[in-house]
Amino acid sequence: MAERIIREFIEQSLHRIDENTPRINKCMNELEEADAWMRPNNASNSVGNLILHLCGNITQYIISSLGETEDIRERDKEFSANDGYSKSGLMKKLNTTIEKAKGIIQTMDRDNLLKKRYVQGFEYSGMGIIIHVTEHYSYHTGQIVFWTKLLKNKDLGFYGGIDLNKKNKL
Repeated sequence: MAERIIREFIEQSLHRIDENTPRINKCMNELEEADAWMRPNNASNSVGNLILHLCGNITQYIISSLGETEDIRERDKEFSANDGYSKSGLMKKLNTTIEKAKGIIQTMDRDNLLKKRYVQGFEYSGMGIIIHVTEHYSYHTGQIVFWTKLLKNKDLGFYGGIDLNKKNKL
């Protein structure tokens, strides 16, 4: 029973992560190269900054902590960058980071999911780390989607052809 619960948790977490990458990719396909580094104001981040930030967060939380490798994150650089990557370069970096993290998540067992670790000054179980990364990825994906819709004034059609008004089955 416990093994089934662990597998379900991992599968659902990976499913949520896998939902977001194509959304970010679709946004990047809509944006011009210059749009990727455009900031709406000084208190906000560009899509490029958000992608670098996602890569840094996922690397620190999953690849370094769960993967038990050195923490090499330089968080401030994620937000201070104004260029340095093309749209395709940003997506390559994101996809590489996501695939590596997914590989680590897939190897998690009961002991690793329950083991406490210190990440970025916080104490989390392995399960807590996966939840954090999943929700953090979704949160910033939403920001990228919002910024893309604002710039391009168009519906991105993520749920095209799906009736979202269906009622729950009891």
